[in-house]
Amino acid sequence: MKVIEHKTDLLDSIKKLKSIYQENKVIFIDGKRVSELLKMLGASENDIEKLRFVSDNLKKDPTLNFRESRSGRFVFDFKRNTIYRTEFQPFILSKQEDFVRHDSGKIRHFYGISESLSDNSAFQALLKLKHLLIQNISFSPRPHLDYKSKDWVTTVFHLRTITDSQTVGEPALEGVHSDGVDHTMTVLFGHNNMGINSAISYIHSMEQKTSISTKEADPSHILGQFQHWDFLDTLLIVDHERKHSLTAVKRLDERHNATRDMLILFTRKPTLMTHISYQFDSKEAHPDYPVEFLAYHQGKLLESI
Repeated sequence: MKVIEHKTDLLDSIKKLKSIYQENKVIFIDGKRVSELLKMLGASENDIEKLRFVSDNLKKDPTLNFRESRSGRFVFDFKRNTIYRTEFQPFILSKQEDFVRHDSGKIRHFYGISESLSDNSAFQALLKLKHLLIQNISFSPRPHLDYKSKDWVTTVFHLRTITDSQTVGEPALEGVHSDGVDHTMTVLFGHNNMGINSAISYIHSMEQKTSISTKEADPSHILGQFQHWDFLDTLLIVDHERKHSLTAVKRLDERHNATRDMLILFTRKPTLMTHISYQFDSKEAHPDYPVEFLAYHQGKLLESI
């Protein structure tokens, strides 16, 4: 993988990152670089620092006992150049989308993301950054999505994986998988008492069998590996052209729990009526916790990249 030099110009930086992403279908951006980009996109230093602690108010996950979670949905409205929070929707991910787990195809109801996250300028800048990076990237389309639309739908998962004396936290219990979207982005908010060999992300070709563990994976189909370790370390994957898997969260000190806090952003085109998630793909704004902000302050930025 190519290495990105630190630049101060947003447009030049985005172009370079997109070139690598287009070529490799995956890119890892170190946290310091991400922090610089977020500031260029309107994030305050104070709000960036708040992301380190925002995971302390998560709730019990609906199907995984070693995880705490919250979720929310955002639409990038291309015509209005805005990103806004939608009304609450349940979530479903199926085996047909290369996601095989005990809760595949099950309708899951998550607690909504907190206002301390949705109103944070650094979180909003992360949404802006992702949309800049995926605009005009060519990729293999998924069935039953509306690629005539210029809008994007992003489902945000705010997660804490916990390993204690009773349970090993598995960030990807499903093994080798895809996320049923066009672009998956994962961002580290923090970890505590996590062993150095924990939560390593492996990138696999589409030939790799779905649902097997990382240990079972054919090495010839492993295309790379990364580890989120520093604050804001970010991984972006073309989800329908690269599968991925993660190793477990291990404890450094066996006397205490280990935790790993992540933000996951699943971005895809709106669904067609034949898609399993169509009934849960509302684009109506959230009636109780409305959030809307300009996607890009530079009017011609999208056209320039």
